[in-house]
Amino acid sequence: MTAPRWPLIYAAAAALALVILGLLFAAAPRDETGILWTDPITPGGWMAWTLPIALFFYVIGCLLVTFTILAIRYPETPRIGVLRIETTRGDRLFITLLGSAFLCLAWLAAFGAPLTYALILCLAYAAAVFRWV
Repeated sequence: MTAPRWPLIYAAAAALALVILGLLFAAAPRDETGILWTDPITPGGWMAWTLPIALFFYVIGCLLVTFTILAIRYPETPRIGVLRIETTRGDRLFITLLGSAFLCLAWLAAFGAPLTYALILCLAYAAAVFRWV
């Protein structure tokens, strides 16, 4: 049996992610001042796909692909953390995404836009979840 060529798989996944990211930025509406972040990518479409919304779903998709590759390459073993429940990497990712959504909603309710500092708070929360949960 031939061993999988993991560096090739990693490179292919990264190349595909970069191509998709390039296509997203190429599809973004522009004028002479640069990218119009709040204008829809597909005018007249059924949903207002702006570049930030597309990037959000792009990041979620990249996370899912990365965690799938990691689960295949390094099989997961559940562990018990601070919450005293058994969690895998996928469980911790779900807890992180759900908690980050609530953190961003609370930030919007308390301070409004922009969410720059909320993103920093979400990254710290994600590091804590993956370390101790």
